[in-house]
Amino acid sequence: MPYKMRSYLNSMHRLDSNLCIAVNQTSQIRLIRDLFRLVSRLGDGLFWYALMLLILLFEGRDGLLPVLHTALAGLSGTLLYKWLKGKTLRPRPFEVHQDIFMTGKPLDKFSFPSGHTLHAVVFGLVAINYYPALSFIIMPFVSMVALSRVVLGLHYPSDVIAGALIGSLIAALSFLLV
Repeated sequence: MPYKMRSYLNSMHRLDSNLCIAVNQTSQIRLIRDLFRLVSRLGDGLFWYALMLLILLFEGRDGLLPVLHTALAGLSGTLLYKWLKGKTLRPRPFEVHQDIFMTGKPLDKFSFPSGHTLHAVVFGLVAINYYPALSFIIMPFVSMVALSRVVLGLHYPSDVIAGALIGSLIAALSFLLV
């Protein structure tokens, strides 16, 4: 790899690590730590499953397409992010930096990309497409899920950004297929 490219990548990694450390330090405040643990737990799927159930309860048969669309897009996200994690094998920040506190529970071993963020973006974009009035609830929640992953020391900011980009791509492609 050419020197300039290596130098640039090293600078980006330092920036990513330093930002991760700075954001993670906020987890030492109990209120912040507890809030983001809750958000992360809801982002495990509870929020999205509850939303799909509510859609089915309130919309009946008209809710089947949005729920099926959301579930299939989410399944695609799961397959892709698990494959990527198995290929990249990036260790989680708390395993690399002693300045980072793990204040949440990882669902798997590797860091790249953030599966929580990927799914929050996929589910959020699909849901908002069908129910734009829910944007005021869904978009802040998606943002909080993404931020929670760095606050809790489970992901680097670049993992979260990659998860959001991949989630956006999956959602966009899913609209072409539905």
